[in-house]
Amino acid sequence: MPLPNSAPTGVGAARRLLVDGRLVDAERTFATVDPATGEVLGHAPDATAAQAEAAVTAARRAFDTTDWPTDREFRVHCLDQLHRALVEHLEELRELTVAEVGAPRMLTHGQQLDEPVELVRYYADLLRTHPLTEDLGEAEYLGQRHHRWVEKEAGGVLAAIVPYNYPVQLALAKLAPALAAGCTVVLKGAPDTPLITLALGELVAEHTDIPAGVVNVLTSSDASAGELLTTHPGVDMVSFTGSTATGRRIMAAASGTVKKVFLELGGKSALVVLDDADFAAAARYAAYLVCLHAGQSCAITSRMLVPRRHHDAIVEQAAASLARVRYGDPAHPRTYMGPLISERQRDKVDGMVRRAVAAGATLVTGGERVDPGFFYTPTLLAGVDPGSEIAQEEVFGPVLAVIPYDDDADAVRIANDSVYGLSGAVHGADRERALAVARRIRTGTFSVNGGNYFFADTPFGGYKQSGIGREKGVDGLEEFMERKTFGEVVG
Repeated sequence: MPLPNSAPTGVGAARRLLVDGRLVDAERTFATVDPATGEVLGHAPDATAAQAEAAVTAARRAFDTTDWPTDREFRVHCLDQLHRALVEHLEELRELTVAEVGAPRMLTHGQQLDEPVELVRYYADLLRTHPLTEDLGEAEYLGQRHHRWVEKEAGGVLAAIVPYNYPVQLALAKLAPALAAGCTVVLKGAPDTPLITLALGELVAEHTDIPAGVVNVLTSSDASAGELLTTHPGVDMVSFTGSTATGRRIMAAASGTVKKVFLELGGKSALVVLDDADFAAAARYAAYLVCLHAGQSCAITSRMLVPRRHHDAIVEQAAASLARVRYGDPAHPRTYMGPLISERQRDKVDGMVRRAVAAGATLVTGGERVDPGFFYTPTLLAGVDPGSEIAQEEVFGPVLAVIPYDDDADAVRIANDSVYGLSGAVHGADRERALAVARRIRTGTFSVNGGNYFFADTPFGGYKQSGIGREKGVDGLEEFMERKTFGEVVG
């Protein structure tokens, strides 16, 4: 079956907002661009503030007046339906992700599409068994016995705001646990990737029994729609993934109504290569990770910390690995790296590389624009000052900065010299030494010798200005729950 309202190719179709159970148009539209060609791919409805208001009103009503927050079996049923719908339309969603996000086809078989679809099943299964009460036993007070327990209940109306880099993964990582918890949701897609987010809303509307108002999906080119969601008194929680600068503004905006805020923000993660590591393997890992989705990931290790006496040898190996990265048409099955999302983002990346060279870093390879589309060659900067802009600020592009260090303590110091704390990695032959380094670095996730921490059941989030809270796993479900403590006299 084709996606509702899809063009024959399933790509570039005219899609609609989902508001209060109905698929609706907007008074105006805005263009979305294929980042591999720079050409207009399609048009998305540009939601007005009134439509955002209507979505919040619908979500509030659905939470306050229906059984959705309390009917666990029905929520499981609806999540199962949503998972089936996603699987049935997987190939059409894949084509749309490749075209609109610029994600290489091979990546859609992992974190861009196939894995997040399975998040829905994971949360349906977790909801079947997850205890919603916790018995605290009895205690004596003033000569009486008191039974105490905790009940977990839905947190309320959620505003979920997602960015452009992994739009399906990030939408479902919010939507699936929030629905499992019993929340109602207003999901706002990124203006750079609106069509894929709207396609999710269409599947909810056309292929599930999720009641009207429980899920609402908006896209807008105007920041005012998102601002309304963060300040509206009808919204109980905000879950945002994006830049730290925007996260700060959302946190401030939400403070007026004391909303619960979940933030998954930026990163400037460090890969520490110890002096007993396999340098070739570490260089290969660093090179391929920084080029994953053209470096448009908050958790990539864009700083490579290497022993000073081995700096030049490791740089040479990293350059050789970057030279082997296949970039180009994301639709080609052998392409590893596609384009950046926009000309604006490419300008930002290129500007940061130019300023890094001006500040004293050595451009070893890359640093070139490739047209048509918004491609940028895999880039390696060596001899980077750990206090410089390129070592401190998130690039969101395929740029690896190599920083020399003197000893393990110096490496830990440099790694922790950041406002961010999202992820990190260490490579070393001595496992205990590598773990000792890892445990001294202040981040929410960590890879040891290439280990993967990113699974449906593992919590993901950061320290410091990389965010608040955790997505995925049991932690991800309980982010969207409140806890009510009871006491009852029993004797």
